[in-house]
Order: sequence, then C-alpha cells, then structure tokens
Amino acid sequence: MQDLDALPQVMGEDGEFHTEDDAVDLSGTTPEAWAALGLFWLLGATVFYQFFTRYVLNDSAAWTEEIARYLLIGVVFIGAAIGVAKNNHIQVDFFYRFMAPAMARRMAAAVDWLRVLFFAATVLLTLLMMNKLGSNSRMTLIDLPMNVVYAVCLLGFAVMTWRAIQVARTHRRRGYSVLERPESAIEDR
Repeated sequence: MQDLDALPQVMGEDGEFHTEDDAVDLSGTTPEAWAALGLFWLLGATVFYQFFTRYVLNDSAAWTEEIARYLLIGVVFIGAAIGVAKNNHIQVDFFYRFMAPAMARRMAAAVDWLRVLFFAATVLLTLLMMNKLGSNSRMTLIDLPMNVVYAVCLLGFAVMTWRAIQVARTHRRRGYSVLERPESAIEDR
C-alpha cells in the first residue's frame, strides 16, 4: 500500500482545493487540424441554426440539413488526415511479434508505401470522378456544383497522401515503425 504522504496533495493547509493546469501548447497543431476544427464549428453553427429555426421559430430552414451533411463529410475527410499524420489509424501488429526482425522491417515498409499508393490512387480517382461529373451535378437545395464537396474530399486525400509519405520517411529514418514496436506510439506522444 502506498504511503499517503507520497501522493500529490490537492488540499492545502488552509483546507482549500489547489491545483495547477499545464500550459496549453498549440504549436504542434497541424493545418489540417485547424481546418477540421473550423469545419466542425461551421457544422455546429449550422445544426444550431437548424434547431433554432425548427423548434423556436417553428419554420425549419430546409438548406441546413444538406449543408450539415456536406460539412460533416468535410470534417471526416480533413480529419482523417490528422489520423494519418499521427499514424494512429487502426493497425494490426500481432504478427510482427512473431516475425524475424528483418522480415518485420520489410513488411512494415511495404505497409507504409502501400498506404501512400492507396491515398495517391484515391486522389487520382477523385479527380477522375470530378472531371466526369463536371458542373452538371448540382446540390439538391443549394445551387452549387457537387464538385465543391468532392474538392474537399480531394483535399483530404491529398493531405493524407502527403502525411503518409512523411510517416513512411520517418519510419525509414528511425529504422522501425509502430507496427514493429507498438510501445513507440506511447513514446511519440
């Protein structure tokens, strides 16, 4: 059992609760995180406006549901780039524990570069789809081309490709990836 004197004290001699917060450091926040935060706030404002017009004014704004859907798509695709940059998407590292280190290194490098190729392919496919749609496909209630929404998806895929390249280069430089050493994910934070 731990000695109670060794634990951090939050109650002062005066019987008051004392605590100090760590300083907030936003210097490591990526541009895509700020963009996702901005889209999220726009989404929140749109949903609040929808709630207000529907339940307070009893005259629902029809456009809000469609715009909220498109803003949510933007949050997801731009936000996914944050996961790629932090390299914390779902991955299975179980088999790497049983592989020879050289084989595990080659497999992890292959995973890194297959991820890059996948995101690059999604950029190309999104461009092809946008080109095929042209300006003929319009949003349902708002008179804007659907390519506005797909452009945000394209931007998200492009940033994911760039971040995946950065992650692959980092793994190559340091000689291992999170797949080979899952404990390094905790050290990187």
